[in-house]
Amino acid sequence: MKAKKALGSTLASLGFVVSFAALASAAPGSTIGTTGPDSYNKVKNTSSQSLVVRNTNDIGVRNTNHQNSWSGEATVVHNTTGGNATSGNASNANALSVSATVNNAATTAPAVAAVAVNNVVNDATSAITQTGPDSTNKVENTTTSKVYIHNDNDLSVDNSNCQMAKSGDATVTDNTTGGSATSGNVSNTNTTTVSFNVSN
Repeated sequence: MKAKKALGSTLASLGFVVSFAALASAAPGSTIGTTGPDSYNKVKNTSSQSLVVRNTNDIGVRNTNHQNSWSGEATVVHNTTGGNATSGNASNANALSVSATVNNAATTAPAVAAVAVNNVVNDATSAITQTGPDSTNKVENTTTSKVYIHNDNDLSVDNSNCQMAKSGDATVTDNTTGGSATSGNVSNTNTTTVSFNVSN
């Protein structure tokens, strides 16, 4: 019996890029106080944030299986009393089990949470006090947050299975008294289990 087997599998996963930028144009807690009459007083706080999260997940599984098996011939010939001729069994088997789990929440969630925290930090408390009569007082707080999340998930499975099994010939011939001729069993088996679980 001869068997030849080739098995290959590749698994590559989990790449991410996170970039974060925050800009505050005025310091929190700005205060204007003790101004003259008819004065114009303005406090302006501006906060701008941008968050970019890129998750790229490439998972590839390739299973290539080529198997050949065969048993030899069994011959009982030209005997006065011939015995039995029995050919052996021929079988092929292949099994592959792949499991991959990708979870990008570990990078995405903290980054988004950081934006929320920065919004709180940049939520300035400003005050204009003790201004003169007929004064104009203005307080402007502006917070801008932009969040961009890009998820790219590429999953692929390539399963190639080629099997050949052949049982040899069993021959009982040209005997005065011949026995039985029995050819062996032939079987091919292939089992592939792939499980992907990607959560962004």
